Amino acid sequence: MTKPDTPSVGPKLELRGVSKRFAGKAVLKGVDIAVERGRSLVIIGGSGQGKSVTLKIAIGLMRPDAGKVLVDGQDVTRLGGVDQRKLAKAFGMLFQGAALFDSLRVWENVAFRLLNADGVKRPDAKDRAVAALGRVGLGPEVIDLYPGELSGGMQKRVGLARAVAAEPAILFFDEPTTGLDPINADVINALIVEQVQRLGCTAISITHDMVSARKIGDEIAMLHDGKILWRGPTKDIDQSGNPYVDQFIHGQAVGPITG
Repeated sequence: MTKPDTPSVGPKLELRGVSKRFAGKAVLKGVDIAVERGRSLVIIGGSGQGKSVTLKIAIGLMRPDAGKVLVDGQDVTRLGGVDQRKLAKAFGMLFQGAALFDSLRVWENVAFRLLNADGVKRPDAKDRAVAALGRVGLGPEVIDLYPGELSGGMQKRVGLARAVAAEPAILFFDEPTTGLDPINADVINALIVEQVQRLGCTAISITHDMVSARKIGDEIAMLHDGKILWRGPTKDIDQSGNPYVDQFIHGQAVGPITG
């Protein structure tokens, strides 16, 4: 797949001063995030702190009330129609819960974008889907099954195969290990790292799972009350010096974060 030309310097993806309100309540309050090419950033934080809204704005599913989203330095905040569809070709996403189509076979789920948005012919799309499934450890025996015939861990693998099948430049992961037992969660984390490295793409993830965050992120940022409170290399998070971060990563009931 030919990827669009990009400048050699600057962040691949950037949110600049992004704010969002719902029913008069401020959910995001001037979020600034920049992710360099080939880097993986994980955004952590509790429920209701704005992680999902941040991800939806970054991928273009929601528009901010203020601020900008830039891809390769270009403001894409107000794109629509053909331009929005063209931009979307650079993205891949693993949804929370995998979000597979129950009425489609496994390979058709993986090839859904190839068939319906990219205009790939059915035999070629199937071949690419089978190859993508193989990269996440699923063989030909599953391609004609339906999602309901798979375990939760296998469904998540199919979702990951779908996310990478078109070889996107930017990957988004929405709570990638939710609902999985520790073993299957570790498998998914390892596959995410492997696929991001294989593609050389930029990745942005949201999660409250610190085991996952530590494994898949080059950097971690904490979002709380609509603001980024701390950001740094994953290896430095245990010495953040931030009481909100310390309370969250250690799962402590006592601290500045209240229920």
